[in-house]
Amino acid sequence: MHPRIPDPTERFLESHRQDPIDPPADRPRTGSGSPVIVAWLLGACCFASIASMRACDTLLPALAAEFSVTVGQASRVIFVFAVAYGVFQLCFGPLGDRYGKLRVIASCALACVIGNGIAFFSPTLDWLVAARIVSGAFAAGIYPMAMAWVGDNVAYDQRQVALARLVSASVLGTLAGQWLSGLIAEWVGWRPTFAVLAVLFLAAGGLLLRTARGDGPATRTDRQARPALLGILALPAARWLLAVTAIEGALAFGAVAFMPSLLQRHHAASLSLAGGLTAFYGAGGFVYSRVAGRLLRRIGESGLARLGGASLCLGFLAFAYAPNLVWIPAACALAGFGFYCLHNTLQTNATQMAPAARGAAMALFACVLFLGQSVGVLAAAWIADHLSDALIFAAAGAGLLALSLVAARRFRR
Repeated sequence: MHPRIPDPTERFLESHRQDPIDPPADRPRTGSGSPVIVAWLLGACCFASIASMRACDTLLPALAAEFSVTVGQASRVIFVFAVAYGVFQLCFGPLGDRYGKLRVIASCALACVIGNGIAFFSPTLDWLVAARIVSGAFAAGIYPMAMAWVGDNVAYDQRQVALARLVSASVLGTLAGQWLSGLIAEWVGWRPTFAVLAVLFLAAGGLLLRTARGDGPATRTDRQARPALLGILALPAARWLLAVTAIEGALAFGAVAFMPSLLQRHHAASLSLAGGLTAFYGAGGFVYSRVAGRLLRRIGESGLARLGGASLCLGFLAFAYAPNLVWIPAACALAGFGFYCLHNTLQTNATQMAPAARGAAMALFACVLFLGQSVGVLAAAWIADHLSDALIFAAAGAGLLALSLVAARRFRR
């Protein structure tokens, strides 16, 4: 009787089993800098990446006026960024596992200088769309690889809090992208926003590249690592988590992209005021990052998911149907708090999809998140041009509440 030969999926699962709680002994080197310095520089890169992602939210009306198109047509600059961001995850995740996550993050940050430089000089909307594709493609290698680096260096029972600190940098990036872009556009035009982003990427990426010398891969790079993406997709739990994440991205990010334009259309808010009010969404996320540890201890992951969905639903409904601007800051902050409660729980679980191929796993997680966002932005653009802006937020709030209840039940089991 011949011995049974395991199939490729079984070999992948066997080769990628690790202790889910205790970090492996062969931790990756952090280069010539201390872990604290590396953490700060990672935060700076993530700040620039998320600011770049959200910068065009507030600029949509200005871009529509500049290039004589509708707001829905101008939203292509958000759609293509999300598509490029999602697709190119599949490249940078394996590269991070093979060559070192810090090196990949630094190189991508420096490459983002090119994309934002092209955006600054764009003579037409098509040029700006092309520039956003470049920026999205290389920004793809920053935030997910930073999460993977945290996963490599922090035990699971402490990882939710560690990731919450990284979330703080992304929240500040959201604040800067949505508010400062509107402020800059109102003062001197929309183009200098991209010049500021280019300088941020140059400084953060250059310092991290210097610090990351000697950074090595966290995992083995032999042939067993090559089918990592297919191996992760073979796991039922991973497929479920990725599906939930894609839906979350479509509903949440599709709505957030149209927050400033709703304020400008319905409440006649200026660019800077619309960006400033929308930035309270990020402020809600910052509040979450400060209380994440205490919430996790008291209500657990299941409770965080339910709290997130309820807060998102109430926040989006209040934002859509607020009679005046007085209610908008509280509505945005509540929605932002809810999003990070739900999303950080999902991404913490994602760090354990394949511990020995964590770069590939987090890349896949981010890929489906932002492909979901691209679909959500397209759907929201159609609703904005043909139906009612408020309907975007009502549908997103109800959908996210239902999604959070499904996720909470799964986490409780």
